[in-house]
Amino acid sequence: MTIPRRSLRAAGTLAAAAVVGLTGAVLTAGPAAAHTPTWAVTCSEVSLDLTAYNSNVTNQVTVTVDGKDLLPTETFGKEFHKKLELPKHDKELTVHLVVKAGDGDNFSRDETKTAPVCEDAGTPSSAPSAGTPSSAPSTEAPAASATPSEAPSTSAPAAASPSPSSPDLAETGSSSATPVIAGAAVAVLLAGGGIMWSVRKRRTVQH
Repeated sequence: MTIPRRSLRAAGTLAAAAVVGLTGAVLTAGPAAAHTPTWAVTCSEVSLDLTAYNSNVTNQVTVTVDGKDLLPTETFGKEFHKKLELPKHDKELTVHLVVKAGDGDNFSRDETKTAPVCEDAGTPSSAPSAGTPSSAPSTEAPAASATPSEAPSTSAPAAASPSPSSPDLAETGSSSATPVIAGAAVAVLLAGGGIMWSVRKRRTVQH
């Protein structure tokens, strides 16, 4: 049994087409399964980790916060890594991520997350009030320095008062000794007179 050449050629063409189709499917399926758009939102920042994208096409990423651009549209290839600092806030923020893959809309991402309020967000406002007590000691310091300067001026004149009394003590001592000396002189005179009288009396008796 012989097979016509046309049949062989047709079979070869179909086999080649099948191989090409399978190869294209594998190539396109590989990047699709590998796309990994990972991102996280905290109270203070947004972390982006976009990996395993198709480097042969142009990919784009955009991040907005409450409708305002936090990350204007940027292009990237195989990977994109970045940390974005959120503005200070006292209420929750809405963070919107848009990733456009260049190899198909089915690989793109359009997601939204909420940034909570940091627990210590209200503490910086109370910090300036703590600085007020520092001004109080500065007003008390001059008052304390003024009081010691007045004390020596009042005590200096008081030290000079004892000097006038010292001459009076010397004078009173000399005046009290005068009667004693006079009394002693009188006693000497009387004793001398007695002695003279007794001598004369003896002489008269002998004669």
